[in-house]
Amino acid sequence: MSGPHDLAFDPWDPGFLADPYPAYAELRARGRALRYEPSDQWLVPHHADVSALLRDRRLGRTYQHRFSHDEFGRQAPPPEHEPFHTLNDHGMLDLEPPDHTRIRRLVSKAFTPRTVERLKPYVEHLANELVAGLVRDGGGDLLADVAEPLPVAVIAEMLGIPEADRGQLRPWSAAICGMYELNPSEGTAAAAVRASVEFSEYLRELIAARRAEPGEDLVSGLIAAHDEGDRLTEQEMISTAVLLLNAGHEATVNATVNGWWALFRNPGQLAALRADHSLVPTAIEELMRYDTPLQLFERWVLDDIEIDGTTIPRGAEIAMLFGSANHDPAVFPDPGRLDLTRRDNPHISFSAGIHYCIGAPLARIELAASMTALLRQAPTLALAAEPTRKPNFVIRGLEGLSVEVR
Repeated sequence: MSGPHDLAFDPWDPGFLADPYPAYAELRARGRALRYEPSDQWLVPHHADVSALLRDRRLGRTYQHRFSHDEFGRQAPPPEHEPFHTLNDHGMLDLEPPDHTRIRRLVSKAFTPRTVERLKPYVEHLANELVAGLVRDGGGDLLADVAEPLPVAVIAEMLGIPEADRGQLRPWSAAICGMYELNPSEGTAAAAVRASVEFSEYLRELIAARRAEPGEDLVSGLIAAHDEGDRLTEQEMISTAVLLLNAGHEATVNATVNGWWALFRNPGQLAALRADHSLVPTAIEELMRYDTPLQLFERWVLDDIEIDGTTIPRGAEIAMLFGSANHDPAVFPDPGRLDLTRRDNPHISFSAGIHYCIGAPLARIELAASMTALLRQAPTLALAAEPTRKPNFVIRGLEGLSVEVR
């Protein structure tokens, strides 16, 4: 066990945010479960422990299916945050069985390998168009011009959100995701609440429109499933749509820009990739491992657990450090080295267990489509300016990535 003041782990420090991986090495050397007072959590830095705990039924994303706030020794969130929690708490990422099982079963029909494979031509066509625009302009912001519009368009298309409305999705999503950082400020909470209200109202109207006139989209599919007896409340439909929109692009956007920023810093690996496009599949896995888009995943301790002789009591919160697990030398030889040919790569960037990312096959198709389009159409793509890292820890990304096509 360690107190906060003798750890290099500091998720609010710009130096740490620029490169958290040395601090993770120190955490792993310190132990397997470390009490961290500033966020009132237990940090778990080792791959084997993170992997096991993601599958451990004694932990949960919520505790409210078993305990009241008082019974669990936790305070209820402030009433003014209620719209955010209503929206968040009815999505499957923050539910446990049986509700989680029921909703995931319905949604998974839209993400079967066959369904996702059918989307591939659309994804590749869109990626090629976006990259062609970047090349025509001689460069631009890889985040705003390619990384962001691709997954946003794909998930909006799946949900049946009209093109004219899609510009609102990213700002809403960014505001809501601010609440997933450690100890969010009151300003962050107020923005998340506002976005939750507006996003929910928008989807309520969309659901009403699809009820009147169903389409081939996922929202229509959820309504049809509800009408056929697979019960899904309107709030669950809204929360599911928001979760799919947020999760369906946030990680892909950040994996794209973190990945290209890593490639520009490792010119030998970038040259190897340019010389051999068949490396794209292993490159994507390695880049997701090397600079992980989701650095931390929280779960509540529902029944006492023991890690390395330390009892972590019911009511505690565990912070599983995905970024640290993905750099654990016990699993990844020479973890600080970017190796696009790395074959044995059990990274946990998509989580594991019942909360394994339902959209992982789609994310892989999107990442491969944009990377392949950039390699083919912009073989001289180069960094135009040093990027600025977002001041976030949990969701790790850049403010932008300025590139030029020489």
